[in-house]
Amino acid sequence: MKFNRLGTSDLSVSEVCLGTMTWGIQNTQSDADQQIACALDNGVNFIDTAEMYPVPPNKETYGDTERILGNWLSRNHAKRSDMVLMTKVAGSGLRYIREGGPITADAVTRALDDSLARLQTDYIDVYQLHWPNRVTPHFGKHWPDNTDPTKTDRNREVEGMRDILKGIQQALEAGKIKHWGLSDDTPWGIHTFLKLCCEMDIEKPVSIQNEFSLLHAKDWPYLIEMCALEDIAYLPWSPLATGMLSGKYQNGARPEGSRWTLAQRMGLFRDKAPAQAATDKYVAIAKSIDITPSQLALAWCQQVPGVTSTIIGATSIEQLKENIAAFSLQLPQKTLEEVHDVLRAYPLGF
Repeated sequence: MKFNRLGTSDLSVSEVCLGTMTWGIQNTQSDADQQIACALDNGVNFIDTAEMYPVPPNKETYGDTERILGNWLSRNHAKRSDMVLMTKVAGSGLRYIREGGPITADAVTRALDDSLARLQTDYIDVYQLHWPNRVTPHFGKHWPDNTDPTKTDRNREVEGMRDILKGIQQALEAGKIKHWGLSDDTPWGIHTFLKLCCEMDIEKPVSIQNEFSLLHAKDWPYLIEMCALEDIAYLPWSPLATGMLSGKYQNGARPEGSRWTLAQRMGLFRDKAPAQAATDKYVAIAKSIDITPSQLALAWCQQVPGVTSTIIGATSIEQLKENIAAFSLQLPQKTLEEVHDVLRAYPLGF
């Protein structure tokens, strides 16, 4: 397992980050325990979760993923210091989480204390803002006419970000978090937080996690360039495009128990004809070099300059082992050229 420094922090993280959002709906406590053991045995020291997990989010299971991870931590105190643990404060939109309100300093304080209790730990290594308060071109809103920045009240947003940072600073000073990071944000969001951190003398974000895959490469090169030059770790989430790049959903297939058989909060906006066509080609490329389609997608993702660690998830130990093995692969130059030919033809599959 290879390790990289997480932004400007002193944390060394494995280039594989174990995602947990299936724990509580698709996976049980026993499943999660096995996944953690498998990850640790393979050198993974980086785990990501969030207060709103599991996914799909709902009131009945809210916080269960953190509880499951906390149950494991309560039985494995000695291993806590060897792990880099990330969680996130949810933004607006979910009425059962702080009445659906935006992220504020008060929300950070309340959410963080609740997460610490569920996780049964005294501190979070990296505390992340799950999504911005403003509307951004994420979650299917990246196509033209889906967002209009001219309607964003810039001054209100900046003041809101300033307030959030007050909550972050309080958490840092109290030792409840070691560092903080962003998620599902944009170059403007990064730029503004950097300016405010300098102005307020607050530690800048050490990382950002955004959706990034062979079917959704909109952050490359622009946002990733910014991260690399500002020393902010870039952490791709959904590198398999919610499982699509594994090939398991081709030709309308819906394997029993798979994510696409569950209710989708924003619909299956990734299930588009260009994405299916691109996936067919990636599956063929993987087959030609005798690796799985998932391994091709993950190995490609990690070799992108500027990627620090890739967040992977699994619903079975077999999937997890297959995915971790991808990070020991070196894709041949010819294969990379074939992949990039497809990527140029389908730069945004969905």
